[in-house]
Amino acid sequence: MAHPSMPARPVPGPVPVLRSPLGLAHAVTALLAVVIVADVLHFGAAAYMRSVMGDVVSGGPGDVDMAAVDRADTAIASTSVLYLLGVLGTATLFIIWFHRVRHNAEVFAPDTQRRTPGWAIGGWFIPFANLWIPRGIARDVLRASQPDPYASGVRHQGLLNAWWGMWIASNVLDQFASGRYDGADDPQAVHDAAGWLMTGSVLDIAAAVLALLFVRRLTAAQNDKATAGRPFQPTAPYPAPGGPVPGV
Repeated sequence: MAHPSMPARPVPGPVPVLRSPLGLAHAVTALLAVVIVADVLHFGAAAYMRSVMGDVVSGGPGDVDMAAVDRADTAIASTSVLYLLGVLGTATLFIIWFHRVRHNAEVFAPDTQRRTPGWAIGGWFIPFANLWIPRGIARDVLRASQPDPYASGVRHQGLLNAWWGMWIASNVLDQFASGRYDGADDPQAVHDAAGWLMTGSVLDIAAAVLALLFVRRLTAAQNDKATAGRPFQPTAPYPAPGGPVPGV
């Protein structure tokens, strides 16, 4: 006599595991500090060039100090390279950190996320769309990372908006200032373009400081939510919500 078959048990899927963003956040903030230093040096180089060109404009042809002009030009070129290297390194680690916190948001409150984790990487590389897609992802991650992800407001959204607006403004001004400087063909034009470079450096510094604060605030929010305020080992994986905390 055949026995009725037992209903198949559902095969449990992989347990979602939170991953610590602490180490990546420390690396990103360190590189943002490098970018800030590079911006300060670039500001100084541009100010020196502006001063030299001011002397050239106000004096006669015989008063031109070509050695000073060469030093100013070399300083701008050198600090530009340092800034570019800092930005490339920071952008790489920032995107890795950003994907990490987006992954954690999928564990905290997946129904609050409007885009899949892959967009936390790909969204940065789509022309024009990268002006709003990453910000939307960041807002969703902030929501999932707060104690009550279904509250009406989103914590730290003001900081996110300030950073994002400053980041866009600094990029636009950087492009404008670099174009003016590269196209300058007389001392007065170089003098004026150097002033734009100085302004661009100030905006870059403000954007980097706001980015640093955003990384720290979001990382702290995820760490507090995952560990319930208890000490956490940065190298250990996060547990699933409600599970035991490693090292406790």
